[in-house]
Amino acid sequence: MIRTLLSRLLQAIPTLAGVAVIVFALVRVVPGNPIAMMLPPGASQADFDHLKALYGFDKSIPEQFFIWLRRAVVGDFGTSISMRSGVLGLVASRLPATLELAALAGTIAIALGVLAAVAGARWQGRWPEAAIDAATGFAQAVPDFIWALAAILVLGVLVPVLPISGRSDPGVSLNYATQFQLIESVLRLDGHAVIDLMRHMILPAMALALPLAAIVARVLKTSLKEELTQDYVLLARVKGFGEWRIIMREALRNAAIPSMALTGVQITFLIGGTVLIERIFSYPGIGNLAIDAVINRDLPMIQGLVLVFALLFIVINLLLDLATVALNPRLSHG
Repeated sequence: MIRTLLSRLLQAIPTLAGVAVIVFALVRVVPGNPIAMMLPPGASQADFDHLKALYGFDKSIPEQFFIWLRRAVVGDFGTSISMRSGVLGLVASRLPATLELAALAGTIAIALGVLAAVAGARWQGRWPEAAIDAATGFAQAVPDFIWALAAILVLGVLVPVLPISGRSDPGVSLNYATQFQLIESVLRLDGHAVIDLMRHMILPAMALALPLAAIVARVLKTSLKEELTQDYVLLARVKGFGEWRIIMREALRNAAIPSMALTGVQITFLIGGTVLIERIFSYPGIGNLAIDAVINRDLPMIQGLVLVFALLFIVINLLLDLATVALNPRLSHG
């Protein structure tokens, strides 16, 4: 496991470097001038030149890149053009909201997916399996933003039982030490805050979770059905073990190992999906921040956010690799 950890960390360095080069080049070749967008009508050429020099756009692209890279290595991602504040501080203030939303959505997706997969494997060849396959096929075919719009229409407008915007009600006091408001409210045993935060998170989390739950269910059910044909399962049946015990205690762990790789890839897509979902629900995470940065041509913010997303993908895949090694004894002793 230590060898796996070190190997993945070393691979992360060129990955992040490649992402930095690509995003730095792409944001500078697309149409639009961020400096011109900052200036009011009637601004002079001197004003334009001053701001251009202030943000370093008067230098060549290679010079700009190495200056930015030297600062980024020590945690200085520059100043946001549109928000006039440090990129790192802005991202750090929004990132906890996105992480909590993604964690809740991932938890819901895995719980629903495992439940559907186990039920489908238990009643394979019967009508419950056909119903589960139809439901998962429908959930996977509908994009997450359609689920979001449907949730707003049904549960926010027609039957207004849940809030459809923001992270919490304005009247709820959340003077916490960190921006991990849900985690901190749980640790503080602040039930009112937990309920309020969950009410605001449940709709965007479900919109993100349903397509992923369908993928988890389909992949895991296929693996479970394969495991149920193995010799050790036949031996367990000969010993008189019940079908539920065989699935939950014998087959599920082995079936989860090949399913984890694809699930991990989909979880990274889930984090990317927060960009649009956060915009739809006006949720104050880095996804909403990313859309504002693109609209305003805020190059330092775009660069910082893309690196954060890349780092999140690397960390998630690293954790999944370690979990796979932990679950598979052959890899642990290899």
